[in-house]
Amino acid sequence: MENHEELLREVFGESSDSEDLDPQTKHHQTRDPIPSWEQIKEINGLWLCRGFLSPQHQSSLVSAVLNEGWFKEDSHNQAMRFGDLPAWAIELSSSIRDAVFLEDHVSEPINSVTSNGGTKPCILPSNLLWREPLFDQLIVNVYHPGEGICAHVDLMRFEDGIGILSLESSCVMHFTRVEEGGSDIVEHHENHPLTIKVPVLLTAGSLVIMSREARYLWKHEINRKPGFQMWEGQELMQERRISITLRKLCQVD
Repeated sequence: MENHEELLREVFGESSDSEDLDPQTKHHQTRDPIPSWEQIKEINGLWLCRGFLSPQHQSSLVSAVLNEGWFKEDSHNQAMRFGDLPAWAIELSSSIRDAVFLEDHVSEPINSVTSNGGTKPCILPSNLLWREPLFDQLIVNVYHPGEGICAHVDLMRFEDGIGILSLESSCVMHFTRVEEGGSDIVEHHENHPLTIKVPVLLTAGSLVIMSREARYLWKHEINRKPGFQMWEGQELMQERRISITLRKLCQVD
C-alpha cells in the first residue's frame, strides 16, 4: 500500500486538499487529481475517467489547442495531425498511459480475482498500453451549440484502443450496438423496440477509453440538437465543446 501511495504522489502530486499547503501554493498547484475510473458495464471495453484533468490543466490545454491557429476561421472546426504530434498531445498521451497503468497494474493487479471468482477487467490490454507510440494520430473538434457528431465506428485503419478527452461544455454521448451482420445501427422504431442506447455523461476534463467491443461493435454519437442532451431528467446547457481524439494508425506491412 505504501509503494502504491508513493507512486500515485510521484505521478499526480499531492492532494490539493492537503491542510499544510498555504493558499498561494494551492492556487498555483496544477497537478491533476488521482484518476478515478468507472467501467461502463453495459459495454465491454468502455471506461470513463471523470475529472481526468484538473481545471487548471484543462484551461492550459484549451489555450494550447487554440494557439495552434487551426480554428482562426469560423468555417474551420476540425484539425487532424498524423505522425509527429504537438508537444501537448504527446504529454496528454503520456498522462493517459500513466492513469491506465496505475488503475490496471498498481491500484489492483491486473490478474486479481474479483468477488465472483472472475478476473478483474483491464482498461487497456498490455499490448496496447505499451505500444510505441501509444497514439500517433490526433483529431481536434470544436463544436458550437447544436453541433454534434453522427453515430459511427472509427475507421478500421486505426488500431484498437482510442482515447477521447472532453473540454469545456458537458454533453451526453450515446452508444448503440452495431447491427449483427451489418455496419448500421438499429435505431429505435417499432420493428426494433428493444434496441439499447447507452448514455454516458462527458463532463469537462473527462476521458473515455474505447477498446475491444466498445471500439469495434458499438457506434457512438453526440446529438446536441434541442431535446437530445438530457441527463437525469434535465437538459444540459450547450456551449462550446472541444474534443481531442487520440488513435494509433495500423501498421502497413
